[in-house]
Amino acid sequence: MADPNIVSQALDPKLLAFLGAGLGAGLVVIGAAIGIGKIGGAAMDGIARQPSASGDIRSTALILSALIEGVALFGAVICFLLTTK
Repeated sequence: MADPNIVSQALDPKLLAFLGAGLGAGLVVIGAAIGIGKIGGAAMDGIARQPSASGDIRSTALILSALIEGVALFGAVICFLLTTK
């Protein structure tokens, strides 16, 4: 016969918080990877179309990538802070 405490252990709020933080951090990483990939692809297309503007395109892509990384880091920190509450 199954132990009735197993259900209460599975629905423990602390465990659900850890699960939610892990899923949230994973989604943040996936979103950042997609965003940076799109920036990189568009930058390479722009440089291939107009090589004379490669410096401007490269610097703009680097700044945009840094902004996306900042947002991803903020999202990951929020996910980990939610597990401590």
